[in-house]
Amino acid sequence: MESQTPVGRKITLNDIAAGCGVSRATVSLVLRGSPLVNKATRARVEEELRRQGYVYNRAAANLRRRTSSSIALVLNELANPFFAEFAAGVDETLGEAGFVTLLGSTGESSTRQQAVLGSLIEHGPGGIILSPAEGSSTEEVLAAIGAHTPVVLFNREPGGPLPGHVRWDRLMLDNQRGARLATEHLIRQGHRRIAMFGGHDHASSCRERHAGYLEAMQAAGIEVQPHWRVESKPTRLDAAHAAAGLFALGDAPTAVVCYNDAVAFGLMLALNQRGLQPGRDVAITGFDDVAEAAMSTPTLTTLSTAPRARGRQAAELILARLREPQSESRAVIAPVELVVRESSCPPIQP
Repeated sequence: MESQTPVGRKITLNDIAAGCGVSRATVSLVLRGSPLVNKATRARVEEELRRQGYVYNRAAANLRRRTSSSIALVLNELANPFFAEFAAGVDETLGEAGFVTLLGSTGESSTRQQAVLGSLIEHGPGGIILSPAEGSSTEEVLAAIGAHTPVVLFNREPGGPLPGHVRWDRLMLDNQRGARLATEHLIRQGHRRIAMFGGHDHASSCRERHAGYLEAMQAAGIEVQPHWRVESKPTRLDAAHAAAGLFALGDAPTAVVCYNDAVAFGLMLALNQRGLQPGRDVAITGFDDVAEAAMSTPTLTTLSTAPRARGRQAAELILARLREPQSESRAVIAPVELVVRESSCPPIQP
């Protein structure tokens, strides 16, 4: 994004930024029409653009994005082993196609997500694979990256509608069916007091898993108690801290459907601290089937999602979008499979 002066010197975004005392990223946001820039700053940047005679060639910028050698991968929780495997699958497939992966992690912060997206877009990636942070919105994402950047959403939908002219592709896990399978399995084991633990209901994947849990409980004629739903960040440490909420009132659950494996491992730690044995005193299921699930004590019943294969699938979707930028949006739901191990024990008989 640069302009040629009559004497041949190229005016860059850095020139404009220096001329009006803002960052290069702010100048880029103004050029893309982002609402993140306040009116006073926007006016100052626009005046400097006029003063230096900078002309933004949007067509050229879009062309550079289409011919970029990199793809950005932005994950909501890099510490989760699931996303490490997912990222490996993305990088393998992009590497085979001659692309470099630019990696960013948001730590479940929508504010951090805006900063990461804004920074990565300055490197001109050909597209973005995004697993949105909890609480993020479509409007915010569009403000950070513009409407012309190819996007593949993984496993979550940011809040708010997507404008009709914007084509984002989606790769989602079969979240509702997976949670229903886990809950049905615990019901068959003889449990009636079953809780849903972890994640926040403003995340679409969490709402879908909660819906699957409710579907199975209602089909079995089991009345769900309000205190059987306990939210937490979908991380091991936060789940360990929040687990006390499951046992704060009477009718404590004998089984727990966890949002993901990290939450399940956090619950196991908390149960051990309370003198309860996971897989004997309380049955537990996870979601993801990370490598640790088959080696934990007890081994974890969970939903297999094949994270490395999902990463390759997400990369294939963004590559297909680059080949056919005007094609209709694609929405793919990846299947999940219940893997029964030691943690989902029957209830202890009185």
